Amino acid sequence: MSRPHFAQDPVDPLLTTREAAVRLGVSLRTVQLWVEAGTLPAGRTPGGHRRIRLSAVEALAQRSGLRAAAQSASSLPTGDAPLDVLLVAATVDQLQIWREALQSLGPNVSVRGANNGYTGLLQLGRQVPDLLVTDLAMPDIDGYAMLLTLSSLQEYTSMRVLAITAQSPQQIAERGGLPDRVRVLHQPAPAMAVRTWVEGELGRRGRPILVGVPT
Repeated sequence: MSRPHFAQDPVDPLLTTREAAVRLGVSLRTVQLWVEAGTLPAGRTPGGHRRIRLSAVEALAQRSGLRAAAQSASSLPTGDAPLDVLLVAATVDQLQIWREALQSLGPNVSVRGANNGYTGLLQLGRQVPDLLVTDLAMPDIDGYAMLLTLSSLQEYTSMRVLAITAQSPQQIAERGGLPDRVRVLHQPAPAMAVRTWVEGELGRRGRPILVGVPT
């Protein structure tokens, strides 16, 4: 008779979602988001409690450098921190186009990027961005489900989102719509439209656009 997948193992113990969050240096809700998205494999005990293998947590930490990122982020001052912009694109080419459109905005903007939804979720867990620009159609992640889940998590309530899609407003409505704070930009979406949105968010926060200043 085979051993149950979530049986106790002294070499590879089971962790609660809270214990996994502490080891990874992220919030409890972020771990729950990753579990729901399949980024972090988990199972349930006979009593219905989620448990995660230590080996799965360590593998995720090693792949993504989450703990190192958490340690370095904790030492950074926040008062004059640049606007943190996370770009989650469906392709490498699209990500590069968006990066190039934003690169001359100066030191008041810091740009991170992911060329797939899986890596985007890891980036979201490392640090909640001020602005998220994301494709809705990605081969590995349902963009609608991701944004709806993020809208339900307290730590992401201040994050502003620009969603890029080729779908019509009617098609979006048929999917159940998107959270109120999500701005939709329909394809074909010029990169300068993304830049204009980021510039608008800078202005809304009273931050100058230092064009021509190296980032």
